[in-house]
Amino acid sequence: MKFTTLLSPDDIRQGVAFSSKKRLFESIATFVVEKLHSENGEQACFECLFEREKLGNSGLGNGVAMPKAKLPATALDKILTVFMQLDGPVDYDAADNKPVDIVFAVLVPENLCQEYIPVLAELNEKLTDKNLIKQLRSAQSADEIWQIFECADHSEESEDDTNLDNIEPQEV
Repeated sequence: MKFTTLLSPDDIRQGVAFSSKKRLFESIATFVVEKLHSENGEQACFECLFEREKLGNSGLGNGVAMPKAKLPATALDKILTVFMQLDGPVDYDAADNKPVDIVFAVLVPENLCQEYIPVLAELNEKLTDKNLIKQLRSAQSADEIWQIFECADHSEESEDDTNLDNIEPQEV
């Protein structure tokens, strides 16, 4: 899974400010409706995010959150993501009690949830990489954030190539 497969440069928000988790979720819902060129659905999207959050906090620790929600297949036909680097931390009720300033929201069509479980697991793992998060926090623009994601993807490709180079041929 590559960040640049899930995101586009237009899906990145840098230096945005919110007074609460609720306002953050409202902004994600607004983004989704704008991205889908929809006339409505903002409230439904917000409610999906909020209801999912009631099942378990989406804070990953270290000031990072990955809110996620299932949307009706009539509203969404593929995964939709938004990355936000917040201007200041927001109280998130995370397990580590740290406020959140890095958010990677993931919205999935309800009929494709099972297909995206491995993607969510891998994304969760990547978003706990302290070096990556440090770089994302210090980025000064959305373009810089995009470049960080491109570098992370390139590093992953290099690691995959290195791992393939270390495989010994098997005798048959």
